[in-house]
Amino acid sequence: MSRPTKKGRDINGIFLLDKSQGMSSNDIMQKVKRLFKANKAGHTGALDPLATGMLPICLGEATKFSQFLLDSDKTYRVTAKLGERTDTSDSEGSIVETRLVNLKTSQILTALEQFRGEIMQVPTMFSALKYQGKPLYEYARAGITIEREARPIHIFELVFISYEAPYLTLEVHCSKGTYIRTLIDDLGEVLGCGAHVTMLRRLSVADYPTSKMVTIDELQQLAEQNNLDLLDQHLLSIDSAVSRLPRLQLDEAQTKAVGFGQRVKFDNVQAQSGQVRLFSHENIFLGVAIVENNVIHPKRMVAYF
Repeated sequence: MSRPTKKGRDINGIFLLDKSQGMSSNDIMQKVKRLFKANKAGHTGALDPLATGMLPICLGEATKFSQFLLDSDKTYRVTAKLGERTDTSDSEGSIVETRLVNLKTSQILTALEQFRGEIMQVPTMFSALKYQGKPLYEYARAGITIEREARPIHIFELVFISYEAPYLTLEVHCSKGTYIRTLIDDLGEVLGCGAHVTMLRRLSVADYPTSKMVTIDELQQLAEQNNLDLLDQHLLSIDSAVSRLPRLQLDEAQTKAVGFGQRVKFDNVQAQSGQVRLFSHENIFLGVAIVENNVIHPKRMVAYF
């Protein structure tokens, strides 16, 4: 039996999209995949259609490491409208409650203190979290509310930017699993006036620089020049997704053994225990492994074409 014909290029790397407002993360990821003519692609955590900003898109073998970016911390700029609560906690929902706003900046600054550090958050019904195999937002759209347990999240920084009633702008550096809409809704309740998100922009994911982001319009213009090298120059290396892991370089014999999926004993180096990113003796990224008692256990390896 012959192998099925591939529909795209075997290209590996991570593209930093500056997502525009309106499109879903999956729709725009498919468009990026088509423009790169890539065989395989995946995003690293959906942004709401309302949201803009950094959306790393993994191409080819980089998709194997997307979970590391899903699990990474992120930074957002958010503007909230005080005095109105909506059923989705953002401006795309219907207003369910209106209250008077009579707040001083000092009251807002005091309220923000409750939302720094490790806190518990109940995920919004308008999230992609699954219940009995279906995302919560499908139940929400059908008018069904599912009981959700509060989960621990970490707010590393919550910075007051401006307040021009009724609009409040903040910058949030947070752990994975943080719902900014829920954060704003909870803040509105603490302030006693209600609130919802009117603008949300993701400023960063892990350590990726904002200067490397490219809009879909800019990518489209490059694609129209029929020179894929112009697109490929915007790809970041696969190992950038795991840049926070310790680096371990192998010698030639160890590289060969790991290439066959074998466990490797390290007698020549003192390897750090836990997850590491592996590089060959020729400085080629091989993948991620777990080191225990100076033995390498390959876990997620790159298959170069």
